[in-house]
Amino acid sequence: MSEIYNSNYFVTGGGTGGHIYPAMAVADMLTEGGDKVFYVGNKRNMEFELASKKGYKFLHVSVSGMPRKLNPKFFIWGVKLVKAIMRSVRYIKKYKPKAVFATGGYVSAPMIFACIITKTPYIMHDCDAMPGLVTRRLSKRAKYVTLAFENAKKFIPNKHTIITGNPIREGFKTMTKSQALANMGLNNSKLTLCIMGGSQGAKSINKTTIELIKELSQELNLQVIFQTGKKNFAEVLERISQIYPAYEQDKNIIIKPYFDDMISVLKSSDIVISRAGSLSISEICASETAPLLIPFPYAAANHQRINAKYLLDMGACIYIEDRDLEPNSLREKIVELLDNPIKMNYLKQNASHLAKFNAAEEITELLKSLP
Repeated sequence: MSEIYNSNYFVTGGGTGGHIYPAMAVADMLTEGGDKVFYVGNKRNMEFELASKKGYKFLHVSVSGMPRKLNPKFFIWGVKLVKAIMRSVRYIKKYKPKAVFATGGYVSAPMIFACIITKTPYIMHDCDAMPGLVTRRLSKRAKYVTLAFENAKKFIPNKHTIITGNPIREGFKTMTKSQALANMGLNNSKLTLCIMGGSQGAKSINKTTIELIKELSQELNLQVIFQTGKKNFAEVLERISQIYPAYEQDKNIIIKPYFDDMISVLKSSDIVISRAGSLSISEICASETAPLLIPFPYAAANHQRINAKYLLDMGACIYIEDRDLEPNSLREKIVELLDNPIKMNYLKQNASHLAKFNAAEEITELLKSLP
């Protein structure tokens, strides 16, 4: 006997975790309500692996970021975009989604164009304080636009704009710190430091913390969770083995290229060193940690600096420019928090006050309200 679903929905967004995880959070909410979700993305990107693990039917579109110069590559990209739009139109005609939820970025662009062509209702979400190009250009005809940051609203040409925060996974609401520490196999009586540069890793953060990792564990007695990024993992291990050959026997240190269970990683942490992607910030705030943010200096539209400075203005982070990042300065910032628990708790409390836990529910309700 075949399963009976309430409605079909398309969810699209990819390339980085900042686009994928909010889309997945809404997809999960729709599925729990008895709806059928199709994930639209590029099978060469990480959204394919993550959506497949969840059991979503994956609809492939071959699309890449727009070249910034008028040259032969731009025209080749344009032809591929048209093909991706037409494929997206065929997906809509075949599966007849009630609505489409898009989290911005180049991966979602073909499906949004297809929605406009077929008059399929769509909702867009943007994670950053400075919305991306796709959101700014294609949100005008969206039924609703949902945003993570209040100050992003002025860039959106749509009167049906709502500040929801970023959709985050349910576990950030329900998991306790003691559960997270147990999941990670960590000690409840020690402080935990998380180092991450996003799903792709961050070379400058990696390079700096490698030089400190023995001191962090042995002298400062911190438990260290280090996400290197898949591309940089081998290089990081090679360098650490030169500096600290016994690191593999050190129970204070966990090093992986990527953690599938970022909820346990963040909820077990007291201090988080991170880039300033919007989703990372949302999950850090939802984990009651003290953020130490190092914005990626080459992010599109400078959005990571804008994100981080918003938290700085709220008294919710320590801010370091990438160009100023080096072992001594980073060590000073960490020790400053360890020596001043009042400041650490102040940052934790201010960050947690910025957390929004109900974005996925709010967006799901908007999708279901569409005729």
